[in-house]
Amino acid sequence: MLTILLPLIAAMLLVLILGPVVIPLLKHLKAGQSIRAEGPQAHLRKAGTPTMGGVLFLSAAFLAAVPITHRWLGISPSMSDLFFLLFATMGYGLIGFMDDYIKVVLKRNLGLTAAQKLGGQLLIGLILFWILLEVRVLRGEYPSISSIGIPGTHMEWELNWLYLPFLVFLMIAASNAVNLTDGLDGLVAGTAAIAYGAYAIIGLYQHNDMVAIFSASVVGGLLGFLVFNAHPAKVFMGDTGSLALGGGLAALAVITKTELLLPIIGLVFVLETLSVIIQVASFKLRGKRVFRMSPIHHHFELSGWSEWRVVTTFWLAGFLSAGLGIYLQIFLRPNPLPWALH
Repeated sequence: MLTILLPLIAAMLLVLILGPVVIPLLKHLKAGQSIRAEGPQAHLRKAGTPTMGGVLFLSAAFLAAVPITHRWLGISPSMSDLFFLLFATMGYGLIGFMDDYIKVVLKRNLGLTAAQKLGGQLLIGLILFWILLEVRVLRGEYPSISSIGIPGTHMEWELNWLYLPFLVFLMIAASNAVNLTDGLDGLVAGTAAIAYGAYAIIGLYQHNDMVAIFSASVVGGLLGFLVFNAHPAKVFMGDTGSLALGGGLAALAVITKTELLLPIIGLVFVLETLSVIIQVASFKLRGKRVFRMSPIHHHFELSGWSEWRVVTTFWLAGFLSAGLGIYLQIFLRPNPLPWALH
């Protein structure tokens, strides 16, 4: 448990210390959030709230996962798993930061174009595949990276060369799913903390200290961030935080070989994404909307739920889906995966 508690507490304290310094700085930079006019009217009062707050918990998680845990636990931060996880998270966070900076600091409303975002995400996915191939296969750490496990069973599906597009799709889908969910105070911070907490437990189960430390560091960073992000939010994480969180979750799924378990652990993010797809498809094909507004958290808002009720309900759904994921991985697959690094 020390493997989880130390980085979690360290990251949380770092955010609590940095928050009162960074948030006024973001205000000074006029990094205020713009609010969609077609969104819920109650959100208009949030205009001008500082965004780009993802830098808070990302920097704290990095500091907790690398030098602090290295000193306290004596674990080398140079291990390939930690590098893979940090590269994925910070890489996607950089894309989000560039998008936020262009929108809120340079005052260009569109930020990065869709093609630029997708191109950056694709490039990071390809680099991550190369890292896996170089470290895991060419150096003989284990024979294959292209098999994926079926949740709750010992069955595996060998994708061979199809694993490359699968990996890239997983990274892009996860990062954008978390990004779509970021629409209410504390919603993504809470649901992501739950999902990362599930992976901290899975990391311990697989005897992979790097997975456990990284996941716990992000959980601690998010818990600290919730102090400033819970309703009424004093700061938003922006694309800086949401894209990074999605990329990190996908990387965790790859490292732990739980790629197909990720949609269960992150079911809230999946449902949010599906609500957007269903809404757009229905309007284009039938000229009618299924939901009052998408993503689905706005549907419940416009149905009369308070923002806090929507957020806490989605947190509960996140707890249940994460618990199901842990059950499928640990109790229905009772032996740690043979290729898990120690």
